[in-house]
Amino acid sequence: MEVRGRWWNGSWGRLARRDIWLTSDGRLWRVRGRLGGDGGREIIHDFNDEGSARAMVDRMMKASAGTWRDLTEAMRQESNRRRSD
Repeated sequence: MEVRGRWWNGSWGRLARRDIWLTSDGRLWRVRGRLGGDGGREIIHDFNDEGSARAMVDRMMKASAGTWRDLTEAMRQESNRRRSD
């Protein structure tokens, strides 16, 4: 599945950190949310269309405190850099 979006709430630590990924294989859209850092609790929602998946991302961000940061482009650049090394 290709990453189509990546967000972080800007908080550090197991109790405060939240991460969201939006991925797709072209047919299935998946939203994965993680509460806490590495090893934290994860939830996954699958959707048949991008609009519904992005609406879930928006709901998840609104339900969680923090200053959400869109890391999508930074993740793409890092992935491209690793491929060219």
